[in-house]
Amino acid sequence: MKKVDHIGIAVKNIYEALPYYIETLGLQLLGMEEVESQKVKVAFIDAGNCKLELLEPIGEDGAISKFLEKRGEGIHHIAFGVTDIRTRMEELKEHGVQLLDSQPRPGAGGAEVAFLHPKSSFGVLYELCDKGGN
Repeated sequence: MKKVDHIGIAVKNIYEALPYYIETLGLQLLGMEEVESQKVKVAFIDAGNCKLELLEPIGEDGAISKFLEKRGEGIHHIAFGVTDIRTRMEELKEHGVQLLDSQPRPGAGGAEVAFLHPKSSFGVLYELCDKGGN
């Protein structure tokens, strides 16, 4: 693991949440995009030593929509920046870590991502985030 790349925060509405982060906390919006494969709209916010990723569901059948139904708004995951995500996934499997993904999938910003099962991580959902060396 290289570093904490970002912290994912589930929100019901990005446009309602953004003023808190931008105006109240004084952080900078880096950009927004939709990630169809994850069924989310995301906003990346510069928090200095890592980014915050606001996650708004698109539709009712995605993971973020289900998370909001069960738990409400709040921290969804912590993402570690990695290089060579496939090798890292294999190493984790060899150490008995259960993965939610058998192969990396497309994530925001052109990254490849994979998630570790919270049952293997003391209740925390971790994401591996490979931005191709960035």
